Amino acid sequence: MQDFQSKVAVVTGASSGIGRGLARQCAAEGMRVVVADVDEEGLEEIRSELEKRGSEVCALPTDVRHAENVEALAQATLDAFGSVDLVFNNAGVLLSGFAWERTDDDWRWVLDVNLFGVINGVRSFMPILLDQGGPAHMVNTASVGGLMAGPFLSPYIVSKHAVVALTESIYHELATL
Repeated sequence: MQDFQSKVAVVTGASSGIGRGLARQCAAEGMRVVVADVDEEGLEEIRSELEKRGSEVCALPTDVRHAENVEALAQATLDAFGSVDLVFNNAGVLLSGFAWERTDDDWRWVLDVNLFGVINGVRSFMPILLDQGGPAHMVNTASVGGLMAGPFLSPYIVSKHAVVALTESIYHELATL
């Protein structure tokens, strides 16, 4: 994809950090942008910022841990803009501390957001991207945490390694089509 003008981008985790930066850049490229996050205040901030710059923006509170929320995001994107060209499965969280001190709830929260959030994005958006038949891209944010390990971030590191493995597997699956 060389021309981003009027294309549609979806960014999860768009209220802050990398997601907010991605949303800004997509808008700067002339894309119509769907921003999604659980942080509704941050979501409103980025929506307002991008609209003030003249961008078409749809802001949707979305908890990527839940497949039905991401399916609703995909449908709302189609309802608002009629297509999807670029999907950033970007929502992510982290906890620090010793691996053995993290509770089951800690592990589940990180894995649900960082891994299952991506899985839900893939399941909800990949069929749309493929059915459209044109140039489209999906980006699954993993960070350097998906390539190496370090201390005190075990749930995060595990989740990001899994995202890299998932993304590489999907790459090979797409090559068979």
